[in-house]
Amino acid sequence: MTILTRILKSIDWLSETSGSIGKWFAFLLVLVGSYEAIARHFFNAPTIWAYDTMCMSGGVIYMLGASYNYLHDSHTRVDLIYSSLSRRKRALMDVICSIFFFFPLMIIMLKLSVTWSLRAWRIHEVMFNSFWYPPAAPYRTIFAIGLFLLVLQGTARFIRDLHFLIRGKDID
Repeated sequence: MTILTRILKSIDWLSETSGSIGKWFAFLLVLVGSYEAIARHFFNAPTIWAYDTMCMSGGVIYMLGASYNYLHDSHTRVDLIYSSLSRRKRALMDVICSIFFFFPLMIIMLKLSVTWSLRAWRIHEVMFNSFWYPPAAPYRTIFAIGLFLLVLQGTARFIRDLHFLIRGKDID
């Protein structure tokens, strides 16, 4: 096993682990939503923290699941033309789209998310959607981590596609 293959497998493992962690936030989302619905409608005792917790849980699911979805090719794509192409032409299309669309957008988003995360830690930013005012820094950090993992997984996919395009066989 070459060092490149080990690196690619490590990136895949990180994406799998990220997805495994992210799925627990779906459980938290359902738990908090159920608690809030019961407290509000049966006991007339709404919470001030449930809405923010559900919003943050949804964001964590989305961001930690992004690299997992990309690894398993579960992301949304317009499949009209793509599915009818040969494997080599799909690899070519993936390489071109990665260069012109994926990497520029994801790198800009990653840079912004890291900047916002560091700023949130520095100024002790809080979220102001409700009167609970939870700290924003952990949530913003998860976004930066999720985007970093997505860029890593995109890089692994790019290397695999490029290798297949050039050599006509899988790298691993």
